[in-house]
Amino acid sequence: MAAMSNPQPPRLLLITGPAGAGRTTAIRALEDLGFEAIDNLPLGLLPRLLTGTAPERPLAVGIDTRSRGFAPEALLATLDAEPDQMPELVFLDCNEETLLRRFSETRRRHPLAPAESPIIGIRRERDMLAGLGDRAGVYIDTSDMSPHDLKAEIGRLFKTDSSHGLSVSVQSFSYKRGTPRGVDMIFDCRFLQNPHWQSELRAMNGTDAPVARYIAADPLFAPFFQQLDDMCKLLLPAYRKEGKSYLSIGLGCSGGKHRSVFVAQELAKTLAAQGWQVSIRHRELERQASERVGRV
Repeated sequence: MAAMSNPQPPRLLLITGPAGAGRTTAIRALEDLGFEAIDNLPLGLLPRLLTGTAPERPLAVGIDTRSRGFAPEALLATLDAEPDQMPELVFLDCNEETLLRRFSETRRRHPLAPAESPIIGIRRERDMLAGLGDRAGVYIDTSDMSPHDLKAEIGRLFKTDSSHGLSVSVQSFSYKRGTPRGVDMIFDCRFLQNPHWQSELRAMNGTDAPVARYIAADPLFAPFFQQLDDMCKLLLPAYRKEGKSYLSIGLGCSGGKHRSVFVAQELAKTLAAQGWQVSIRHRELERQASERVGRV
């Protein structure tokens, strides 16, 4: 009789990041996915949680600078001391301008500067959290996300029925607005022929069929995409074997509207067809859509 393999323990997520970046929204979204949630757990209790009886269902623990005893060095030391439990550090980040706007809109006081300007607390907290983002297994930049967008991204990343144990995020972007933070691999699509210079295609984007046909007709596209697919087939199983739970792939072009969008669409479809759990974002298209809504 063959020996039965031990089932994988429920996932344990540690959610952190600066105030205003969406930690509460993320924890609520995880609760909707079936996670048990504990918010603002005192850091001194975390070792007991990691060494105690394994939870019966996935667990999400929110820890930030308001948590009693919080210190980045202590948090990292706790994680390093408990490798068997394999807690996953999820870091939600946001740029300074957006954080300041969010605090201004809600008229909230920053927890690290209750009697001062929010910008002082934002910068003070960013200094405290420096280094945690680099150690995170999942890094999510919420600067261009609405609460609805963040909930959808959490849902795509942490579905409890994931068959592969590795979530892949594919996103397009414009180099003019900078490379997205937290991306594991970036591929430059600017060598492909640019639909922007075709007047009948300029107003369209990479999800439109005429643009897709134009880019796919570039003699360089097919060999490029084949090698991109081959690289993913080589690396994704290796990352999964090493226990990585999240991998982000960025595709960039000049405006983030045509070439990178088309390649991201094709890559996401290809990976999904191979059985990977894939989410897709088009950073510039989402930003343009948000701006149009704001003008209505």
